[in-house]
Amino acid sequence: MKTLLATSVVAVTLAASTGAYWNSRPYQLTLRRETNTISSCDIVSFGETQLHKSLLPATSGQVIRQHNVVPSAGSLGDKEIIRFLSYNTNELWLRAQLECSNDLSFVGLSGLETQVSFRDQGVLHGIILDVRVPPLEVVSLLQSGPSDNRIDLAFFSDGYTMRERDKFLDDAMRLVTDLSSNQTFSTVRPLLNFWAVFSPSQESGVGVNGKAKRTPFGLYRDGTELRGLYANNSDVALMACASLGNKCNYAILLGNDPLYGGLGGEYTTTTASLANGALVLRHEIGHSIIDVGEEYDGGFAYFGVNAVHNLSDVTWTHWLEHKEDDANLFRAERSTMPMQAYPWTLLNTTQPWTISFLSSGNYARHLIKFSLSGLPDQDDLVILFDKVDLRWTPRKDIGVDSAGVHEISFVLKNNALEGSAQLCSVEVLEYGTEAEFNATLGHYGIFPTFSMDNDTSYRPTNDDCLMRSVTKPNFCNVCLEGLWISLLKRIDLIDNFKTLCGDDRHRTFEVDLVPLAEFREHPVSSEEGYTITWSKDGKVLAQFANMTHVDVGDEVGTYHVDVQFSTKEVRVDKDGLLGASRSFTVTEPCL
Repeated sequence: MKTLLATSVVAVTLAASTGAYWNSRPYQLTLRRETNTISSCDIVSFGETQLHKSLLPATSGQVIRQHNVVPSAGSLGDKEIIRFLSYNTNELWLRAQLECSNDLSFVGLSGLETQVSFRDQGVLHGIILDVRVPPLEVVSLLQSGPSDNRIDLAFFSDGYTMRERDKFLDDAMRLVTDLSSNQTFSTVRPLLNFWAVFSPSQESGVGVNGKAKRTPFGLYRDGTELRGLYANNSDVALMACASLGNKCNYAILLGNDPLYGGLGGEYTTTTASLANGALVLRHEIGHSIIDVGEEYDGGFAYFGVNAVHNLSDVTWTHWLEHKEDDANLFRAERSTMPMQAYPWTLLNTTQPWTISFLSSGNYARHLIKFSLSGLPDQDDLVILFDKVDLRWTPRKDIGVDSAGVHEISFVLKNNALEGSAQLCSVEVLEYGTEAEFNATLGHYGIFPTFSMDNDTSYRPTNDDCLMRSVTKPNFCNVCLEGLWISLLKRIDLIDNFKTLCGDDRHRTFEVDLVPLAEFREHPVSSEEGYTITWSKDGKVLAQFANMTHVDVGDEVGTYHVDVQFSTKEVRVDKDGLLGASRSFTVTEPCL
């Protein structure tokens, strides 16, 4: 490589401990099709994307496939999104063709190499997702760095009229602050950018009873229950996010509604609820970014870093506190679920909602869990367990268990709440003794989780994670570690690397790092740090240890900088994602 002239700057090829991160960007093809079928595909987008550290160079022909569902009122959704990433465009299109019944070959052979507006090419009509994206006003909420080296979350307005634009911006900023300050995503904040994307609605609010209002994305509730929040115009949501390129890794459709509701999938829906909006958003975004399933009982999807289905497959052993030769290391905490019900029913004062269940009597303790909506005062409702008033409060309690048939009744006392007071779910869990089931806050173990079919999987903590309980403000350590790993797959810890020849004919190198550790704008309590090592021709330059700007004089040779980030929140980094490096060969001294 030729010597640089004074004040010139060069961008160099990326390299890191896990292999080369090539100077060119990989390509990404996003398709939409019917769920779980080899059917006709619609193209959402195709173009260059930000790096993916698992990708090998183009000569390898490697293609990464990613999958997600488009949220819908169906239990599993009827549309799915499939993404293919590769440096090799030919292999990318060939791999995509295997998933689609319609012919994609003429698209793949067209040599498209940038983010494409497919509608401008008439030959592609009928294969490209053909929807009109409304005008989008993009407003920066919180920026940490360039979008091509960050994960960007974009809030899209729905149910906000032109007069409510400022309310949308305030609502979005409030949610961003809740997510990124002091809890949940606070330690990874320097890896994230947040945007507000405003498009005015003709009507204010979200729809109910399966009927959407006149809004860009048509957010609605399937009935009146405060649960899922669906997008009637899901294709518009997909294309709106795609139109922003790197400014929209994850789309959040924000509904102008004061009550609970939301859903996760290819995009996340939530409301501006002061009480619940942030709770729903943390949980659903956790699904999207970390790519994990549920931890709460009664679901159907249990996968990812926080779930195993066999005690021999536990992936979080490095978070367990144990001594060598501990025979109880892989012992599951002893519990069972004799009853679970999800009525989502409106309560009335004339007849209580009642259910019976049979207990074996083989467990020492029990816990009654339930979720309610539209009941602001505990005096509005009486909950009877075997005809004894539980005198319920917002916090649950553990009681003594006994064998036999038991009955739980929910008795509405305030008739003014008929039509809004709702019983969403009720569960009974039984536990062994304190020696058999360790419910201590902060204890990591192997805790049974029971699906809607009462199948058993296992999670890391009892009740310490927002992926189990949306009222929790934080991830457990296992999910938090998974968050770091997921984000750093797409982010290079070196934002910029440059070299200059100064007036004194000395060469300098400078590395700009993602602002973590000592470079944070807002310090965090978690222990973390950068280690920076410079070398020349394989020999460490100890005098430059942990420096981001070095003067190497006028000596020729190959200079290398290695950056390692460490944090107490990541104990295992098997793929070297917390490292980055650069090399530069000087063949002539500065002139």
